[in-house]
Amino acid sequence: MTAPTRIGAYRVERLLGAGSFATVWLAYDPVLDGRVAIKVLAENWSHDLRVRERFLDEARLLRRLDHDRLIRVHAVGELPDGRPYAVLAWADGGSLRDRLARGPLPADAAVTLLDEIAAGVAVLHRHGVVHRDLTPGNILFRSGSGPERVLIADLGLAKALAAASGLTARAGTPGYMAPEQDDPLALVDTRADVFGLGRLGLRLLADAPASAGVRVDRRAGRVLPRLRAGVPPGVAAVLGRATAARPADRYPDAAAFRTALRHAATAPAGPPLPAGAGSAGGADPRRPRRRRIASAALAVLVVALGATAGDAAGRTPAPAMARRGPLTVVLPAGWRADGTGWAGQYGDDGELEPALVVSPEPGRWAADPQVPGAFVGLSAGTARRTTPEGFLAERPHADCAAAPVRRTRQGGVDWLVAAYACPQGRPVIIEAAGLDAGPAGLLYVQLTPPPAGGPEFVDALLAGVRVG
Repeated sequence: MTAPTRIGAYRVERLLGAGSFATVWLAYDPVLDGRVAIKVLAENWSHDLRVRERFLDEARLLRRLDHDRLIRVHAVGELPDGRPYAVLAWADGGSLRDRLARGPLPADAAVTLLDEIAAGVAVLHRHGVVHRDLTPGNILFRSGSGPERVLIADLGLAKALAAASGLTARAGTPGYMAPEQDDPLALVDTRADVFGLGRLGLRLLADAPASAGVRVDRRAGRVLPRLRAGVPPGVAAVLGRATAARPADRYPDAAAFRTALRHAATAPAGPPLPAGAGSAGGADPRRPRRRRIASAALAVLVVALGATAGDAAGRTPAPAMARRGPLTVVLPAGWRADGTGWAGQYGDDGELEPALVVSPEPGRWAADPQVPGAFVGLSAGTARRTTPEGFLAERPHADCAAAPVRRTRQGGVDWLVAAYACPQGRPVIIEAAGLDAGPAGLLYVQLTPPPAGGPEFVDALLAGVRVG
């Protein structure tokens, strides 16, 4: 390979790397007085119009996302021979592959790094992008005025090309790609990246990375990886689920994986929960101080049915209730309910499992973030599939700040409650799940409380959720 001396207006200094589809050069930008990385389409693909378009698609995508957890694109251009190139921010800290070649990272640093990688992949997933090739070589580091940045690079270009060009090559890197990526007819979605994150976690944390030794958790009925000393015990369960052979058994996306990992890294024991991101031990030094969830108490009033202010007997008014099948909800004052079914959740009889929307304006709650309200559902099928902890781990809010998960017993149900403060849309979102004491199934509540509705309001609403 002959090294060019210039690419466009940039002076080439040296080769950074070469792959099947592109080469990457370190170059100097005289206008900005700084170094950049220039990615150039490989010569053997220069005449394939589909390959050229995919190359440019990646540059356009990175430009559109323009996120500080992803490699940024400064410009695109074309060489005299017609090959396109993209001018990228230079990751001066090298790659994770380089660092692992020097030896293992300390356990706590490796867990923190995996959290950062998952955060970057979550950005892609929020924009409908599946990376498909999460390997140590595609995890880069960049220094700056603040802490070192962890960046996600190479957005699955070769894998997209393989599908588009009818190639027979595997759509991923062996050792990191999900099993379904080896099947040209399989659906590859965000869960393939979850598998890649799990494999990265094993590379970082397993006591024998090459073989990823395992142990059996007989209580959970699953095979878990054997991690090295110093790794919080719950992390093994997170990585075990992430690397499950069946996509349905993994976390749904990178945000759910990250939430479970953060809780496992800070929880003293027990299964992974979704909101450990707010625990002191897992705080991200680069993130602004999290919002505190409002804690002002709001007494829950109930609407009297058939009672008047002049009730001479002084009896306590009966509360207003709403019912859907075996599911009953006591309504806060001024709230109404719409009976519905839980979309996508079907019982053994083929009918939608029961759910209710309760709110001062049930018809507006889903679309208007200013309207308080709650979705309350009951699912026997979900209880057979997962636990309350696992269910909440599937429902993260990646752009929101999570308060520590808490447990509360209300109405005979042990509830797990996760609270999120969000920078836009609904300011506060509550996620709660618990198991009914009988065979009915898993209870789930997603609540947007009124402005003054603190934990007391939440607990009162949960106390009014009943089965039977």
